[in-house]
Amino acid sequence: MAEDDPLRPPQDSRRFFMLPQAPMDSGYYVYGNFRGRPAKGAYQFAHPIMMTAILRVALEWQAIDKRRIGIGDISLAGGSRPPDHDSHRSGLELDVRPLRKDGHEESIRWWEPQYDKESTAKLIELFRTFAPVVTVLFNGPDIPFVNHYAGHDDHFHIKLRG
Repeated sequence: MAEDDPLRPPQDSRRFFMLPQAPMDSGYYVYGNFRGRPAKGAYQFAHPIMMTAILRVALEWQAIDKRRIGIGDISLAGGSRPPDHDSHRSGLELDVRPLRKDGHEESIRWWEPQYDKESTAKLIELFRTFAPVVTVLFNGPDIPFVNHYAGHDDHFHIKLRG
């Protein structure tokens, strides 16, 4: 493909691509916020290992559930330090929303009635099955292999081995 091909996603100085933002039937939706404004992909540059993991897990998820998974912060272009994290620089870290029972594509905290613990645990297990997961941070109780970490009530953070 040519460098100016409008179908090619943006690429940064590390040669990481931005996660496609609104592909039809992808099994995921994107969310995020950068400096108080919609990120429009600015925070979603993924290492090839992470890009493969997201696309594979979304495909596997589609086979078992009609709800889409919420993909949030990955990395800023070039790996610059984000203003709201000490992490998310390698393209190997990802924030994902827990699943909701009502299927709405909105934020949910683990103690709220619409939080779907069983499906969230299943989604985390898919990442662990299809990606080289090092760490999962999330405050929802009783999910195997998950560590609690401040500020992780409404999303889980996945770190992959590079």
